[in-house]
Amino acid sequence: MIADELRPILRGDVADDEATLAKYSRDYSIFKVRPQAVVFPKDTGDLKALVKFAAEKKASGEEISLTGRSAGTDMTGGPLNGGIIVSFTKYFNHIKDIADGDPADMHVDVEPGVYFRDLEKELDARGLLYPAYPASKELCAIGGMVNNNSGGELTLAYGKTERYVRELKVVLADGEEHVLKPLSEAGLREKLAEKSFEGDVYRRLYALLDAHYAEIEKARPDVSKNSAGYGLWNVWDKDKKTFDITKLFVGSQGTLGLLAEARLGLVKREKYSRLAVIFLRSLDPVGALVNELLKFHPESLESYDDKTMEVAVKLWRPVLRSMKGNVVKLAWQFLPEVFMVLRHGMPKMIMLAELASDDEEALAAKIEELRAAVARFGETHPGVSVRALRNEGEAEKYWTIRRESFALLHGAIKNKDTAPFIDDFIVKPEYLPEVLPKVNAILDQYKEDLIYTIAGHPGNGNFHIIPLMDLRDPRVRALIPKISDEVYRLVFQYHGSITAEHNDGIIRTPYLDGMYGSAITALFAEVKKIFDPEGIFNPGKKTGGTLEYAIKHIAPTSQ
Repeated sequence: MIADELRPILRGDVADDEATLAKYSRDYSIFKVRPQAVVFPKDTGDLKALVKFAAEKKASGEEISLTGRSAGTDMTGGPLNGGIIVSFTKYFNHIKDIADGDPADMHVDVEPGVYFRDLEKELDARGLLYPAYPASKELCAIGGMVNNNSGGELTLAYGKTERYVRELKVVLADGEEHVLKPLSEAGLREKLAEKSFEGDVYRRLYALLDAHYAEIEKARPDVSKNSAGYGLWNVWDKDKKTFDITKLFVGSQGTLGLLAEARLGLVKREKYSRLAVIFLRSLDPVGALVNELLKFHPESLESYDDKTMEVAVKLWRPVLRSMKGNVVKLAWQFLPEVFMVLRHGMPKMIMLAELASDDEEALAAKIEELRAAVARFGETHPGVSVRALRNEGEAEKYWTIRRESFALLHGAIKNKDTAPFIDDFIVKPEYLPEVLPKVNAILDQYKEDLIYTIAGHPGNGNFHIIPLMDLRDPRVRALIPKISDEVYRLVFQYHGSITAEHNDGIIRTPYLDGMYGSAITALFAEVKKIFDPEGIFNPGKKTGGTLEYAIKHIAPTSQ
């Protein structure tokens, strides 16, 4: 009865009732892992007490772990474990400070349990933007965004979370709070000289990175974004003489410590945006079209496929509800697309290119240039057509389908469950005309057992493939590792990454050795031991995860 032991040492709440354990056994992944207890820490003092409690239990030979969780929207099983789940949204949900005076240092201090939708409202009121938000921005929270190194529709122009983390307050394995931030060469020397747990972490980490510098640099994935493994190549920059340990902590899925607060950089929001929608009746010109569109420096370049559009058409009522407007007016807005489908059939891919500017007239001229360029492209690539939308209201329906694609699929088809397990691969955009048809060919071998949708970020070469399968059928569940192996071997052939932004979790940790090789994954294990020598924090993610464990914990339904 571990909950009874925890209650006297915490100011926050502890739960081990059946309903709570069932809720925290699931996230948005295909897995189910039942915890021993769920705690809702009230302050940093509770986090310290939890870590010291776990360390004492470990020292006495008991098996125990601490796994941080925010909104639980992870698609990899990242916040699932059989020990203690540390839930942040109940009490760690404060926006501490928004600094918007100095344009060079605009930032927000925010706790991990803050829902992004609440932060976005505060930032909108000040004309500010935190651009590294994912498609699940209406559901997710800051802790998951930092720990997964999230990105989304604005990543093409602005980059991922790792670019915006200025400082982190974390509780490490010694049970104390530490402030992690970028260090100059002089600052690093001071840290290396400290006689403390933190000083030891810096000494051992610096020694590891310095000894294997060339090997680590060679292992850096040849893509524009990556969340697979630990970002060792981002910490020690010999040329700039900077050492930034936050780059390691970001994307670590809570395996190195518990996040208490993050300082995130902000940017000014552009006043105006316009969207061009491109319809492709074949995937063949995707690579060439992406190169053409990138010339216009779009803020976003997103896509979804015909199957996603078909689901949206079937589920038009929830789509319209998501848009929160007059149903008749919204339905009327879809008429051009209805006529297009009646004339030409459903396109294989819909691509969204969004431009933004503070100058409305210049933006209008630029979107017209883009429209004309794509129209010319269509003259030599039949089956490509384009619409430049007049306003944000017209654009909303397309963004709703793109952002809500996973939610729409979840429970959309009878006896089929969303099964995100190959949901986030990335290759260089120029490889897409080769890779996408090969991925389709792999999945089409199993068309009797699954249907699938493709959405993603073609400007980065990053696609989210969500199969729908009957997870109650053991034979169908057995296809998951088989298909994963086939798709990932293809990704490795093109020097890509198995996860651009969704991270490893239970589902992809077993494949890291195939992506990086045993020498680099051995370094990942060393890094884990430097920060977490007793294996307290979220075990089985990034290191130590097995395919056997993953298969054993696939739930018979995603509902």
